[in-house]
Amino acid sequence: MSESVSLADSSEVSPSVEEPSDAAHDYLGAAFAPIAYFGQMLVDEGELRGLIGPREVSRLWSRHLLNCAAVAKFIPDSRDVTIADVGSGAGLPGIVLACQRPDAQVVLIEAMERRVQWLSEVVGELDLDNVDIVNARSTDLPKRVKFDYVTSRAVAAMSKLVRISGHLVSGGGQLLAIKGRRAGEEIEAARYDLKKAGLIDVGVHEVINPMDEEPSRIVVATKRR
Repeated sequence: MSESVSLADSSEVSPSVEEPSDAAHDYLGAAFAPIAYFGQMLVDEGELRGLIGPREVSRLWSRHLLNCAAVAKFIPDSRDVTIADVGSGAGLPGIVLACQRPDAQVVLIEAMERRVQWLSEVVGELDLDNVDIVNARSTDLPKRVKFDYVTSRAVAAMSKLVRISGHLVSGGGQLLAIKGRRAGEEIEAARYDLKKAGLIDVGVHEVINPMDEEPSRIVVATKRR
């Protein structure tokens, strides 16, 4: 007779930690080591500090780290590049991008003090001297503050996202938003806000994820000069 397992017993089993594949290592190149270190910090403290859900460690690489890394495909590695990550939260995608683009200047914009504290700790642990952290809402930043690229993930629907971050994109710069399967629908619903913000050439770009059959989807919108 097989031994039954009660729901109480099964609920106590922690989800296994997802390990990165060789393909993930190759995909990230020189950025793999700092991103892996960051990933371990999330495994150790992410749930405890309310940064990630209890089940997310089992898909940390496939669903989170590599999903965020896809944004770098649209950002050149240059000292002249400035990046703002709106609603940075746990550091996804801001910290990942800072590891991938060490010559770019990355600004993490986060309103919640406890998340700002976490981001400060991560930046210190990884010795990311290309990162600044701003404890504020994106809408509170002065109008003169502009960036070449403005990124986000799981912050808001496209229409609201454009309203709270579109003004931060410099002329000729781009808004880069990580979205899911309904990205196209979100774009359609945000047409008026996109036009009002001067964002044109809007489209969904799919990037192959080396650890997931589902591609990463990045909404790219360019600010009119």
